[in-house]
Amino acid sequence: MRKHAGFASRFLPGVRDISVYMPPEYDEDRKRSYPLLLLQDGQNLFDPETSFIRGKTWRVAEHADEAIAAGEVEPLVIAGVANAGERRLAEYTPSRDMKMGGGEANKYALMVTREVLPFLHAYYRLRSGPDSTGIGGSSLGGLVSLWMGLRHPDIFGKLAVMSPSVWWNHRYILAYLNDVAPELHRRPRIWLDAGDHEGRRTWTDADMLQARLRKHGWRDEVDLHFETIVGGTHDEASWSERVRPMLRFLFPAETSEGSK
Repeated sequence: MRKHAGFASRFLPGVRDISVYMPPEYDEDRKRSYPLLLLQDGQNLFDPETSFIRGKTWRVAEHADEAIAAGEVEPLVIAGVANAGERRLAEYTPSRDMKMGGGEANKYALMVTREVLPFLHAYYRLRSGPDSTGIGGSSLGGLVSLWMGLRHPDIFGKLAVMSPSVWWNHRYILAYLNDVAPELHRRPRIWLDAGDHEGRRTWTDADMLQARLRKHGWRDEVDLHFETIVGGTHDEASWSERVRPMLRFLFPAETSEGSK
């Protein structure tokens, strides 16, 4: 693990930390490069001292280590970009809601694509291209990750969309999907989930989203996996349980997927 503290952007105010996980063999083979998964809400992923619920994290490093060691997942670098606290809602929402505000995801996307990704590529041995670059998150982090993947399919070819806030601004993301899907020259590979204990709206909206994705050409277990998490709740502990299967679907080891 490595932490880059106080990352500043010319597109957004304030600073944020970027935490980076490297696979166990990263320092052994200096010629090897790795795919990248960039996750939102970075303070909730690795360190129990910084997590929203103190002591409860996604345990991303532990799950990645175990999946890589088991030969399930290709060794990869995982970067967590911390949210901006009170500005989280604004930065993670792609449209402005009349009552709740928000709608600054375009600036957030500029920071990620023009500043964070070049920064990471300068510091780490990363492969380029959408087949080697993923983005993901949960709740509003899942919403903004899906929106960015649809907006930049030439950059992000793998999306981890956990418990997404499809409800935002009268389900704006569904209308956006309808608009852009027919024009996509490539469809990103998507892991989508929702827990059956997150509230009826969260699961119903996620189910509506997966049906819309299928309508626009995504195929089950080819470039779309939708899973109902039995007993799944809207918190770090539940999202932690989904990390390993999500990594298996988005970054499968060659031995587990053959030539796919």
